[in-house]
Amino acid sequence: MSGENSDSATCSGTTLTVNGKPHTLLVDHRRVLLDVLREDLDLWGAKKGCDHGQCGACTVLVDGRRVNSCLLLAVALDGSEVRTVEGLGGDGGELHPLQRAFLDRDAFQCGYCTPGQLCSALGMLDEAAVGHPSRVTGDTSDGGPVPLDRDEISERLNGNLCRCGAYPRIVDAVEDVIR
Repeated sequence: MSGENSDSATCSGTTLTVNGKPHTLLVDHRRVLLDVLREDLDLWGAKKGCDHGQCGACTVLVDGRRVNSCLLLAVALDGSEVRTVEGLGGDGGELHPLQRAFLDRDAFQCGYCTPGQLCSALGMLDEAAVGHPSRVTGDTSDGGPVPLDRDEISERLNGNLCRCGAYPRIVDAVEDVIR
């Protein structure tokens, strides 16, 4: 637990399964998931960008859904499964197909936004697979997976900002994975 002045009145025991490993922590009620991941669990992939949920640099997956970890109180996630960029690859150190595609397409430039972009892309692929529409999705009356073209991918990833402007390469990398 971080913070010298924390006491049991402002802290709660919280259990999170992060990248497949359970962690039980005493967490100050005011701490967000991003800070717990970075400061308590030494998972530095999710970045602290705007601290307002506007840039997407802190995107992780909670119970399979992409979230801005800078906005979520860690104690509210007790019992949740969290997946960070560090948990995308395989047990043997192999890269996730999205990570490999980002490297192959040079879709990372400075790399600051890359962990959030990767988690967001993975979440977006799962959302489309189960039929969640976006602003640009056409008819979804059949309830099936949403086909992902460049416009659909771009729309779904628009909450993740890239200062370097690698957006076309990021979309290319996602297209490589789904084709």
